[in-house]
Amino acid sequence: MKPLIPQSLHAAVDRRWLLPLAVGSALSLLLLVALTTFPLPLPSSSSSAADALFVEHKLAPTPPSPAGAELPRIAFLISGSARDASALRRVLLALYHPRNRYILHLDAEAPDSDRRDLAAGLAGHPVLASADNVRVVDRANLITYRGPTMVANTLHAAAAFLWGHAGAGGSDWDWFINLSASDYPLVTQDDLIHVFSKLPRDLNFIDHTSDIGWKEFQRAKPVIIDPGLYMKKKADVFWIPQRRSVPTAFKIFTGSAWMALSRPFVEYCIWGWDNLPRTVLMYYSNFISSPEGYFHTVVCNAEEFKNTTVNHDLHYISWDNPPKQHPHYLTVEDLDRMVASDAPFARKFHADDPVLDKIDEEILSRGADMPTPGGWCTGTRENGSDPCSVIGDTSLLRPGRGAVRLQRLITSLLSEEKFHPRQCK
Repeated sequence: MKPLIPQSLHAAVDRRWLLPLAVGSALSLLLLVALTTFPLPLPSSSSSAADALFVEHKLAPTPPSPAGAELPRIAFLISGSARDASALRRVLLALYHPRNRYILHLDAEAPDSDRRDLAAGLAGHPVLASADNVRVVDRANLITYRGPTMVANTLHAAAAFLWGHAGAGGSDWDWFINLSASDYPLVTQDDLIHVFSKLPRDLNFIDHTSDIGWKEFQRAKPVIIDPGLYMKKKADVFWIPQRRSVPTAFKIFTGSAWMALSRPFVEYCIWGWDNLPRTVLMYYSNFISSPEGYFHTVVCNAEEFKNTTVNHDLHYISWDNPPKQHPHYLTVEDLDRMVASDAPFARKFHADDPVLDKIDEEILSRGADMPTPGGWCTGTRENGSDPCSVIGDTSLLRPGRGAVRLQRLITSLLSEEKFHPRQCK
């Protein structure tokens, strides 16, 4: 059989590849000499090649500022529903300080006009507008208060604080506190910032217990669906006939829905670099009253955070008789007990209840539709003027009697008898 390629063509091909082959051989020899004479650096034992493959190492929490560093900043979420716009404004002014950050959320049950009017009114306030640290959520979330949508809304605000523009979020805050339109402060922000400035900034104030008692049968084992997750109109949750077992992958904790969370823990809940926060969130999407369990279960099952908890929600609440699920509305008759509790916040209040006027007058020294005054207010009170209309040094604090009360509470909570013994068990 004749060859398919003539011998003359073989010779031409061989000669054509002689030069590249010679060049390649020379380069290989040079590379071998270089590697043996100047060896390439190898990964050290503390920096393995695998480190670059896992995103967890890039999403470690921001180290908290040490106690006693620059004064802390607080990020407040204040939530309400239909007919709560004026109450939200009042709570905001009572809590206001130029150093802090604020997000106000009126849920989707409130008309869009309420959100627009609230935002416009705050933008027109001479003190609030100058600091640009208040944001009204314009695309409202639908909230079913017995379902997981309240947890989703809280996480939404936390993410906005982590990622938001400098005015309403950004990176410069230390604690995240969630409140509602029916909450009210019992201390000034100067009091709160002064006391918190002395604390380790990884502390999480969250009322919690693993002794869930009757909640195992009525909360953990039932399965519910929250229509607020997929419907445009609010509707109550509905129940699935089947029941489920108590989890074994993690331990359930429960407690108050109101808390003050550290920035590192909030980052962990948002980024979830070891997936525990997402796993627990998926479980609590079918859990009745999930705001009373989600953050508690995450913090107490996370090795790096379970020893950062202070078992208190920083609130005075007057509960009904067992099972203590419905707080009484507070009135003037409750004022002495509120103050004696040393708590910085109280709930629940009817909008514009006379007791709020008493708190403004006797505790906050706040005039109508004015911010609570602090060391940053350098204006005059003459003729009923707002002393905060002139903003001075925002790092100047004038703590008062509220700081003494709050310090007494914090000292008790961090005592040897209460701090570690009452943490996640």
